Amino acid sequence: MINRSGRVEYVIVGDAKGLVLPDLKRTRVGEKRFRGLRLIHTHLKSEPLSKDDLTDLALLRLDLVASVDVIENGLPGNIRCAHLVPQNSGSSSWNFLEPVHPSGLDTDFLEIIRSIEDEFASLGSGRILGDKRERGILVSVTRGSLYEAEEHLEELKELAFTSGVLVVDSVIQRVHEINPKFFIGKGKLGELVIRCMQQEADLLIFDQNLSPTQANSISEYADIKVIDRTQLILDIFAQRAHSRDGKIQVELAQLRYMLPRLVGKGVEMSQLMGGIGGRGPGETKLEVDRRRARERINYLEKQINHLSNERHQRRALRKKRGLPIISIIGYTNAGKSTLLNNLTNSNVFVEDKLFATLDTSSRRLRFPREREVIITDTVGFIRDLPADLINAFKATLEELEDADLLVHVVDISSPYFEKQIRAVEKILEDLELHRIPRMLVFNKEDKIPSDEAANISRTYDATAISAINPETFYRLLKEIEDMMWS
Repeated sequence: MINRSGRVEYVIVGDAKGLVLPDLKRTRVGEKRFRGLRLIHTHLKSEPLSKDDLTDLALLRLDLVASVDVIENGLPGNIRCAHLVPQNSGSSSWNFLEPVHPSGLDTDFLEIIRSIEDEFASLGSGRILGDKRERGILVSVTRGSLYEAEEHLEELKELAFTSGVLVVDSVIQRVHEINPKFFIGKGKLGELVIRCMQQEADLLIFDQNLSPTQANSISEYADIKVIDRTQLILDIFAQRAHSRDGKIQVELAQLRYMLPRLVGKGVEMSQLMGGIGGRGPGETKLEVDRRRARERINYLEKQINHLSNERHQRRALRKKRGLPIISIIGYTNAGKSTLLNNLTNSNVFVEDKLFATLDTSSRRLRFPREREVIITDTVGFIRDLPADLINAFKATLEELEDADLLVHVVDISSPYFEKQIRAVEKILEDLELHRIPRMLVFNKEDKIPSDEAANISRTYDATAISAINPETFYRLLKEIEDMMWS
């Protein structure tokens, strides 16, 4: 390995099967810069540059990789070189120089590398001045259908937008077996590194949940921040939780998620025991972090239990007054808060983003003949809702246990509304709430042709409305009245 001054920094001895590169500490020199090292090695069978060579070129951000053929008498044969190329330079991410004998090599490599770095830097026109949003690339690794992976990536893109991430690219890899170390194929990971350089990406967002080991391995090799879908949802919840309940529940979910991801370098079990033979360096920082995290989890769990008892008392008062309770449930961004606002003339926060509502809101709704109900808005559901979030929000979802009726709101304009219905039904079953009477309400009927909305509603025995148009509510209110007091 030779630096740009021509000095040899590493000498690596391998065998016919390959060689092991040293740990280059993989600290990023700059978003658009290479490492400043050229890898020159021998090939014993005059074979072209291998896939491993090209993967190392990308993952380690080398200036160039070159192989020198070794001919039978031990003298050098041809030398083959490759370097990375920026976006729009053709279909390949690499450029291969013509093989030549070392004696005929007259290429100015330093000039090539500087011009390539300048080309990569010129691609920065995609970053708008003053735009401080993180730039992310979405990644999905699937053994299923590509159509389903594309569908899931669309939802991940919405989650990223809600979190404040600018999505600059997306990648889907269909595999027979998941790579246990990197989750994604190592060759594909090399391509991702190049894309990150081309697109000025700051992070990779995986649609599937990664194990702590996989996240660390990808981050170490790609030298970039790596998060998965659960972490992205937790980030959104952390941004949007405003009530004391919501903040405690989100913090608890985050700590439970992060605890197994606190990793050290093998000295983490050195806790001081005291006495002869038991002396040691004391608690490492990692152990302190873990202990504090566990203590905080215990404290937050007690707080949640206390808040749960308070809610239980409030619900008991409502029951004593004899007021029926209706809970609005549904997939995130289906229009639940908008419906609550327009039914009760309220001003609950509404935004066209996923998980705009995290905090439960309750209002009174008056019907004819002096009838009243309590109507409650709840946090939206989503497919594969992380277990830590379900556990943390169980206290809030306890509100649903006392509901006399669940109004399941569905976005009829979504091309995936059938899957969203099934996702909500599954969560209700997991929470053992599927026995409570419920009615299906299709929202956003104004976004599709009226005859299509009517046909879908008939098929599902549902009521179609537009939450922004109170004139459509008479059908919904009549249905609720019939179910509550028939």
